[in-house]
Amino acid sequence: MKFKKILIANRGEIAIRVIRSARAMGIQTVAVYSEADRDSLHVLLADEAYLIGPAESAQSYLQAGKIIDVALKSGAEAIHPGYGFLSENAQFARDLNKAGLIFIGPTPENIEAMGDKLASRELMKKASVPTVPGTEDAVSNVENAAIEAEKIGYPVMIKASAGGGGKGIRVVHGPKELASSFRACQSEGLNYFKDDRVFIERFIQNPKHIEVQVFGDKHGHVVHLYERECSGQRRHQKVIEEAPSISVPSDIREKLCSAAVKAAQSINYVGAGTVEFIFDNSTKEFFFMEMNTRLQVEHPVTEMITGRDLVREQISVAAGYNLTFTQDEVSISGHSIECRICAEDPKTFAPSPGKIRLCRVPQGEFTRVDGCAYPGYEIPIYYDPMIAKLITWGKTREECIGRMKRALAEFMLTGIKTNIVLHKNILEHPHFIDGSYTTQFIENELSNKSQRELFMFVDDHIFIISAAIKAYQEQKRKDTSRLSTARRWKTLGRQSQLRN
Repeated sequence: MKFKKILIANRGEIAIRVIRSARAMGIQTVAVYSEADRDSLHVLLADEAYLIGPAESAQSYLQAGKIIDVALKSGAEAIHPGYGFLSENAQFARDLNKAGLIFIGPTPENIEAMGDKLASRELMKKASVPTVPGTEDAVSNVENAAIEAEKIGYPVMIKASAGGGGKGIRVVHGPKELASSFRACQSEGLNYFKDDRVFIERFIQNPKHIEVQVFGDKHGHVVHLYERECSGQRRHQKVIEEAPSISVPSDIREKLCSAAVKAAQSINYVGAGTVEFIFDNSTKEFFFMEMNTRLQVEHPVTEMITGRDLVREQISVAAGYNLTFTQDEVSISGHSIECRICAEDPKTFAPSPGKIRLCRVPQGEFTRVDGCAYPGYEIPIYYDPMIAKLITWGKTREECIGRMKRALAEFMLTGIKTNIVLHKNILEHPHFIDGSYTTQFIENELSNKSQRELFMFVDDHIFIISAAIKAYQEQKRKDTSRLSTARRWKTLGRQSQLRN
């Protein structure tokens, strides 16, 4: 079947991204929005838009029942969840099926199989996918944790079984840190995911975060679209990504991607998914970390190097069609980098909500911006601070980096603080340039001091440019005022002559 109308259960740049692919396919789109998002770009771009609740996501974007009601009311046949919110909620997918709607994503069974880190590790072992040495089951108390950590050998990583997004993770370098880290992971697991189970695994000391994009359809076909390098992180949150990875040799790439396909095949995976690996940059070993059963924020770099529209493929697969390509038809062309542009203070990395005054988006050859910003847009305080993704492509990594530097220099957002300066700093760093950077790179190498110094430099330039614009506008206003005054005097003179 071909969809005529789909609802997007999300907001911001990902909602806009889905609208664009749907429109290119001749499919109408329905947006949902909270009180805080009345003036958001995704609301303006969709064919229809419905208010679903107050600003807080718990009362709006996480209200599955309201979203399903809107889908039925609007005549939508399917729902695309984007990422975050309800995108990995198995019960939401089941409720859609019961309502006669189609979930544009994996099956509820796929989501459940990979939603629990302990259970997914066991599945991967059975599928002969390498896993990081660690505990087989959840560790219940500090005493047992100490015993297991000694067996594995320090440093170790403690993880919440249901964790994600950087929550419920601690690196422990020695016995003195163990108790506090263990309790912190349990607490975060319970608070964020309603699950206080934790497990322990070996900490890879020279780690890279490498993930493989996989895709499956309802007819049993599973393919990969190569890997992405996601080691540019801060507090376990990705900041900058690239594809392919400069660190993965071609023979290891083949093994890595084959392992990802095995992982997806082991659960009869349907739709877009990402198999994440921890990669030891010293030994070139890789180990399964987790599988994200949704579209990833960084999917554009894969699209840029493979020429495939992943959102279009998601919609097509959900409608029951075969994948539009085979494994032999997927190849790597050039190099792509994505910078996540966030509304945050570069000194403290705290969110920086507010109204955008000026917005200049970079353009040019092989430059793409997936964003939701515009002049006058008020960035809400209630959601993730990412407002745009800046993506460039080049025939070589060097050319791609050069284009990204140029694009960042052209990207201007005033009225709010952004992390654009952080990306400029990353691209200039020798470890990024030579590709040796690891997941600790940003926090270890890019000190707050260097960020402050560079921030002041950039901020001064923005101030100068803004001051110049203001001066020009003020002069223009005065010139107009003088002209109007002169005209008024001239008119008054004529009237005086007429009266005389």
